[in-house]
Amino acid sequence: MTPAAALARARALLLAEGFFEVGQGTRGESFYFRLPDAEGQVRVANHARTPKQRLKHPEVVASLVVTRPLSEAALRERLSATLRDFRARRGQPMMAITPP
Repeated sequence: MTPAAALARARALLLAEGFFEVGQGTRGESFYFRLPDAEGQVRVANHARTPKQRLKHPEVVASLVVTRPLSEAALRERLSATLRDFRARRGQPMMAITPP
């Protein structure tokens, strides 16, 4: 799938896992999600953050960056790794994205 389709799919998968969208970048290329009653955010975007952005927004603890086409399996693998990072940084149990 194209990067845009992969970002849309990642957003849908996060929503299905209980995350909710809390913000969007000004250019519409970055989306921010969090779990109810949990600290920290997961970022889904088509570009990496700069060091300055990392300093200004420490609430983003994990990011999924999609810059090239991905298969569904590759996207799920990368999103699962992102969620492992998110939970590890927040001391929560790990969870994998399972196929429907």
